[in-house]
Amino acid sequence: MIKTSDICILVSVAVAFITTAFLWFSGPDTKQEALFTATWIPSILTFAIYFKLIARKN
Repeated sequence: MIKTSDICILVSVAVAFITTAFLWFSGPDTKQEALFTATWIPSILTFAIYFKLIARKN
């Protein structure tokens, strides 16, 4: 079953992805910002997996 926390995590990943794509295609001056924002996506997913494992253990 999909929980509210799962939806929030997926929405935050989608927002980070859209922001990254927007910055990447905005112009040559925003490539560094796009790469920085792209690192958020695996970080968010890693934290989500960690908290799901902790919740499963209890």
